[in-house]
Amino acid sequence: MSKDILNLKINNIPVSVEEGTTILDAAKKLNFKIPTLCNHPDLSVAGNCRVCVVEIKGQRLLSAACAMPVAEGMEILTNSEKVRSSRKHVIELILSEHNSDCTKCYKNEECELQDLASEYRVGDHVFLDLVKAEDKIADISSPSIVKDDSKCIRCQRCVRTCEELQGVSALAVVNKGDHQRISTFMNKPMDDVVCTNCGQCINRCPTGALTERNYMEEVWDAINDPSKHVVVQTAPAVRVGLGENLGFEPGTRVTGKMVTALKNIGFDSVLDTDFTADLTILEEGTELLTRLKKALVNGEKVALPMMTSCSPGWIKFQEHLFPDLLNNLSTCKSPQQMFGALAKTYYAERKGLNPKDIVSVSIMPCTAKKFECNRPEMKSSGYQDVDYVLTTRELSRMIKQAGVDFIKLDDTKYDSLLGQSTGAAVIFGATGGVMEAALRTAYEIVTGREVPFANLNILPVRGMEGVKEASIKITDVKPEWSFLEGVDLNIAIAHGLINAKKVMESVRAGTSNYHFIEIMACPGGCLGGGGQPYPTSMEIRKKRAEAIYCEDENMPLRKSHENPEVTEIYESFLKEPLGHKSHELLHTHYTSRKRY
Repeated sequence: MSKDILNLKINNIPVSVEEGTTILDAAKKLNFKIPTLCNHPDLSVAGNCRVCVVEIKGQRLLSAACAMPVAEGMEILTNSEKVRSSRKHVIELILSEHNSDCTKCYKNEECELQDLASEYRVGDHVFLDLVKAEDKIADISSPSIVKDDSKCIRCQRCVRTCEELQGVSALAVVNKGDHQRISTFMNKPMDDVVCTNCGQCINRCPTGALTERNYMEEVWDAINDPSKHVVVQTAPAVRVGLGENLGFEPGTRVTGKMVTALKNIGFDSVLDTDFTADLTILEEGTELLTRLKKALVNGEKVALPMMTSCSPGWIKFQEHLFPDLLNNLSTCKSPQQMFGALAKTYYAERKGLNPKDIVSVSIMPCTAKKFECNRPEMKSSGYQDVDYVLTTRELSRMIKQAGVDFIKLDDTKYDSLLGQSTGAAVIFGATGGVMEAALRTAYEIVTGREVPFANLNILPVRGMEGVKEASIKITDVKPEWSFLEGVDLNIAIAHGLINAKKVMESVRAGTSNYHFIEIMACPGGCLGGGGQPYPTSMEIRKKRAEAIYCEDENMPLRKSHENPEVTEIYESFLKEPLGHKSHELLHTHYTSRKRY
């Protein structure tokens, strides 16, 4: 049903918009910027910060532009003296309860409140400083997230993010008035609650109240220690996000420049997480086919559907909320952790290095990876497999600290040995990418033919819908896979934990008929991870996804099983997928956790 078109004026300029449009969006149509703090395009409207107030002619009180829908004949002023005065006082009031030690803040120059204070030239202390001494003690219990209440402006973006996008509700508003705060359950430390470490709250926090745990200095120390051999791996989504912090438009691929920058910084070897993404496909695909054979041939009761295990935020979510279905998870480690284990075994052996002298660093789009590398299960090499995880944002800061002019860098290729990859691995960075990569390989292994989609692009698993479903009929299989003849392989893809919850509830209830499920904790998949550049929005995530698929199509190899370095590592070291060595280094188990 079409909506009525309403005619109004903003700053005396006529504009026509659909019924239901807010004043904020109507003003954008005329390129008038109305400042906001609580508003975010991914979230529901709150209207509680009052920074976006505007004047409507004929009305005594100012209205919040983000929450007020337009009306026929409305005349709006976004920059009147009354509006400017109100905004300035609101900003001053917020600052009175904000620890404004900006030059030492991790979000310095990336803080929305700081930008507004600068725009409105708020410098005088009009109101008393109301920051409580106890709030200045930040919660650093989590290996992934730092919570600093002294910088919280109670915009509640984090609360809405955790509830609306992720369905976790690890954060909530407690108390009222000047006692109001954003807290965890029973005010417990962040490391002791249901928090999945996904970092989506960080991506939407307008100040430095929520930030990632920073490990840059530890990495600099390792690089500057001549006794250490520092290897770095980069995740597929980093290459389509990093440029945003370094002078490029969203959706720009900077793979070659990133490799050059890492070498200039001083890493001894720059390698690619995509290599172990390809390896994951061989291990995980074999695991799925093994489970299907047990179920269809032997009649065994096996844990189906099988679910991917690449996203550590998703894993912790399931450990808390669906521990009864942990056996359905693939036992494969994530590509990051596979890489860490191989860096201190296979790589060390081939390079003639002592594993204790290797420092393994990951550049990830994800804050949950910081938690993952510290899990006690992740020491199969005999050491901590991955020592430090840096986000895309942290890497951009290191590049700036090193004085590297990123825009002017030439492209460089990854080093060899854990450095070669395929397009199938690149698309791990987008929602549906793991599923697509797995299908490209599994279908060809079983039938001897490529998947029946043009140019290997399996479009049904792509896109930003919260839950996607598809079915692929398997026919004309090789003799050894005859048990799969005529099987409709039913698959599902979910991204964002609120969507994962819907899928998991159907599995728990027994109402689904899936064989294989891919779940990513973050909206859009890893390209929308909690460690990616600010800001994040659906528009930006779509541009990053386009860049990832473009990189895939320009790769010389686009199927994981065709990676020659993967073939080599099986022949000389691992022997076979799901073999003894693979189980020892590349697979793991998971832990049931309390919800409260």
